[in-house]
Amino acid sequence: MFEKVLIANRGEIALRILRACREMGIKTVVVHSEIDREAKYVKLADESVCIGPNPSAQSYLNVPALIAAAEVTGAQAIHPGYGFLSENADFAQRVEESGFVFIGPKPESIRIMGDKVAAKDAMKKAGVPCVPGSEGGLPDDEAEILKLGREVGYPVIIKAAGGGGGRGMRVVHAEEDLLSSVALTKQEANQFFGNPMVYMEKFLQTPRHVEIQILADQHGNAIYLGERDCSMQRRHQKVIEEAPAPGVTAEQRQRIGEACAAACRLIGYRGAGTFEFLYENGEFYFIEMNTRVQVEHPVTEMITGIDIVQEQIRVAAGLPLRYTQEDVKLKGHSFECRINAEDAVKFIPSPGQVTKWHMPGGPGVRVDSHVYQGYTIPPTYDSMIGKIITYGDTREQAMARMRIALSEMVVEGIKTNIPLHQQLLLDKAFIKGGTSIHYLEHHMEEIRLAIEGKKA
Repeated sequence: MFEKVLIANRGEIALRILRACREMGIKTVVVHSEIDREAKYVKLADESVCIGPNPSAQSYLNVPALIAAAEVTGAQAIHPGYGFLSENADFAQRVEESGFVFIGPKPESIRIMGDKVAAKDAMKKAGVPCVPGSEGGLPDDEAEILKLGREVGYPVIIKAAGGGGGRGMRVVHAEEDLLSSVALTKQEANQFFGNPMVYMEKFLQTPRHVEIQILADQHGNAIYLGERDCSMQRRHQKVIEEAPAPGVTAEQRQRIGEACAAACRLIGYRGAGTFEFLYENGEFYFIEMNTRVQVEHPVTEMITGIDIVQEQIRVAAGLPLRYTQEDVKLKGHSFECRINAEDAVKFIPSPGQVTKWHMPGGPGVRVDSHVYQGYTIPPTYDSMIGKIITYGDTREQAMARMRIALSEMVVEGIKTNIPLHQQLLLDKAFIKGGTSIHYLEHHMEEIRLAIEGKKA
């Protein structure tokens, strides 16, 4: 096992990794930008290293600085968390070439899954169901593109092969708009991702976002830890997640879970990973794989009792998984609300000093956050400041506990999206379960009026 791990991230995930390491008896090194010098996890770490100014490009994305920090502190492994360099194959390769262990998949696995066309090809070979669409990138021949559009059937969606974060996607409802949409998406793909390749998929009308959590080791073992429903989204960004997904049967879970585990074994995957699917009419359609720990991993931990971050570290150290598929038992239900420093209606970031901070508690309540009273939230990074996670024996109990937790949470000095969460947890469709990924966008106006009515 490692004696010392460098945490190449910030915020709540840096604190989450630090806690996992401390529980395992592993010393920690936390890197930070100048503005994050007073962060809680920096104070709690065994060692800390300032790696640059506030902009991410000069600090958390500064590969030479990260490698140098690992060298001077004698760390043996680097945990990238999520975001930043966590799915950067070149970084993973640089870590390994520099004599350190990357706590995550092999660089080649990241490369395959980072290219959505290559990822789909790999999934088809493994028997994982995919959305109907083009076989690889779209050709240059306009006649062929139009023919494919008719074969797939409208509406279709054009996606960047190297895309992510909601960028590089365009929905096309009619043939006359197809060629111009392909051209625009190619330009956007080249601009944002340095790769102009795009592909076509059938655009599902009312899908849900359901994902499968997996763990795999270097010894050919791979297991799935059930599914999460992440359909409550705004602009392709998740707002609330839950596990298990409402309406997914044990038979469906087993079928898709076994396919994902088989895919991991086929490509030699190592570590934690998430297969993301669109789910409609009882069918799963693969869209992408995240080759890292997810923001929403706690809901899976709550219903399985398995510490995903600790397993990541163990697997990276060369140890086999501590669990077989027979050991994985789903029990109860869990919700996660992402707490952002932003206006709940306008979605404008709200950085600044937190003048009052009180976290909720009680049975089945967990809060993952690096914030404390007096902490200043910088304007430089993502607005998420924490996550409230609740657990209950039933979905109803977990939801009731979340309502109570949100009502107990006190944050002053900045604005947060807590009012949005409170309104969604009163929404009849969400209470019933099974809302589509478009639900929040379609109902945002009435939700906004409800929030503003409460304020008035």
